[in-house]
Amino acid sequence: MDRNSITGLILISLVLIGFYFINKPSAEQVEAMQHQRDSLERVELLRQQELDAALKQQAEASPVALEAEAEATTVSDSIQLNNQLQARFGQMAPFVEGEATYYTLENEKVRMVLSSKGARIYSVELKEYKTHDGQPLILFDGEANKFGFTFTHNTRIFNTNDLFFEARQENEEQIVFELGTEQGEQLRFKYTLPADEYMARFELQTERLNNLMATPRGSIDLTWYMEMPAFEKGRSSEKRYSGLYYKYHLDEVDWLKGAGDGSEDLRTKVKWIGFKGQFFSSVFIADEAFASANVEVKAEENEQSNFLAYNKAETVIPVDLSTDENIGFSFYFGPNHFFTLNNYDKELELNQLIPLGWGIFGWVNRIAVIPVFNFLEGFIGSYGIIILILTILIKLVLFPLTYKSYMSTAKMKVLKPQIDEINERIPKEKAMERQQATMALYKKAGVNPMGGCLPMLLQMPILIAMFNFFPVSIELRQESFLWATDLSAYDSIFDLPFNIPFYGAHVSLFTLLMAATNMLYTKMNSEMTASANQMPGMKGMMYMMPVMFLFFFNNYASGLSYYYFVSTLITVGQTLLIRRFVDEKKLLKKIQANQKKPVKKSKFAQRLEEMTKQQQQLQKGGKNKKR
Repeated sequence: MDRNSITGLILISLVLIGFYFINKPSAEQVEAMQHQRDSLERVELLRQQELDAALKQQAEASPVALEAEAEATTVSDSIQLNNQLQARFGQMAPFVEGEATYYTLENEKVRMVLSSKGARIYSVELKEYKTHDGQPLILFDGEANKFGFTFTHNTRIFNTNDLFFEARQENEEQIVFELGTEQGEQLRFKYTLPADEYMARFELQTERLNNLMATPRGSIDLTWYMEMPAFEKGRSSEKRYSGLYYKYHLDEVDWLKGAGDGSEDLRTKVKWIGFKGQFFSSVFIADEAFASANVEVKAEENEQSNFLAYNKAETVIPVDLSTDENIGFSFYFGPNHFFTLNNYDKELELNQLIPLGWGIFGWVNRIAVIPVFNFLEGFIGSYGIIILILTILIKLVLFPLTYKSYMSTAKMKVLKPQIDEINERIPKEKAMERQQATMALYKKAGVNPMGGCLPMLLQMPILIAMFNFFPVSIELRQESFLWATDLSAYDSIFDLPFNIPFYGAHVSLFTLLMAATNMLYTKMNSEMTASANQMPGMKGMMYMMPVMFLFFFNNYASGLSYYYFVSTLITVGQTLLIRRFVDEKKLLKKIQANQKKPVKKSKFAQRLEEMTKQQQQLQKGGKNKKR
């Protein structure tokens, strides 16, 4: 910076300082200005106090006027809101907002809570039953469960699940929900729950709705969604016997298993759709039929969840909104009890909700096992004793087959020395000749080599029928016997601090006893079977079965393990009893006597022998050509 610039800055600073001191107010002027500001503040304070007093006086003197003013503001806002809703939703505007009100229908068995929002069943409780931990048994509950019909109005899509209905309770058994306009357009949902019934009625009623609602294809779409709660002690078993069932119109019942994800597009008419648990079901039944349906199951993977699966059904219901309609349906909310379900219309086949087995296995359960079981139930209070008596009766019926099987095995045992002699005399290379000689021996002795297998095969339908019966028998649910607290779930004498794959985190005593008795029976059979020494590998396989049962049945119903344990124990006792009265020396003499008698060949045996000779000649001819 040069000298001239510095000089200029100094002069400017001196001028500013001089101007400040020349124009600085005196002490009298400062005091006067402060007095003026204080006066203005006092005037403003007095004005504010007067305004507050006036407002207070007005509020005390005319509260009605203030309320009227506030109400006018609220009405104005409400009119504005209604205008907005009217512009957005058209004639459906009065039904899109509101407050849900709840109503109850109940009888001796079922308590249904219904909501004005959606005019739907909000929750269902089965009053006669409890969960495994003693809580009320509620099939479904809450906003997460949906039941609603879809339609359009002014190009907008609506679902009745989201609309608010007016409700009136006709009587203790019936509630009607209405959605209507001043023009007489009405949609009604009528629910009726008769006394002492698991079956409720539902009616969809329409009046002049063709201008208010539109539906595609002359039908209305229904969406039913439910979260399936877990009720039982054995979660794995409960999942195994849960699922989504449906019956085709005038046709069979089919299902999707609840243990995994699955879906099915049902393009033909459907009579009913059921969300099934192990022991309880919710079933929606059409008086006529659903035109089609799409069903879906999603399993809950979290083992700690309160839910087993998530079921969904989308159905198409024929409806003509240009005329007044009354479309009828039914809801079944109840137990999977065979005779309860069987009391309804036979054509509904609701008893198919209980998986008793296909073909002959299901027939054995329906015709024999269930009637006998329920007959005993009328006289005996302990279900453990009922299973014991049922097992004894079954073993008595099967005793002739057991005896025949034992005798066939005993004959094979006494013939073993002669079979060994044939095997030593004829080398392994001549397998056909060895087999012919063995079969000739059996024929002369009057022994059928399949005689031991056939009786066991005839017993299989009953064994498999019982395997299907016990896990789904609601009669055993929460019934205790000895150390088992619930015969429909696994029994546990010791809970493990860890989980063993394919076994579980507990020890079932009935399963241990069943495996032990099977080991004993296997040992007795191996001693009796002549071919056991010839096939040592097969002998090991026989002992593997009881070990596999130990893992397989540990998580199954304790009533099933108890039945197999008692059944095998009785079989062991029958075998020991038969062995005591059968003299193998006398049996051998009888066989030897039969061998001396001339054998008359049947036509079938003659043809078989001729075919065998022809085969041998062909084999010899092939060898000669090679030479």
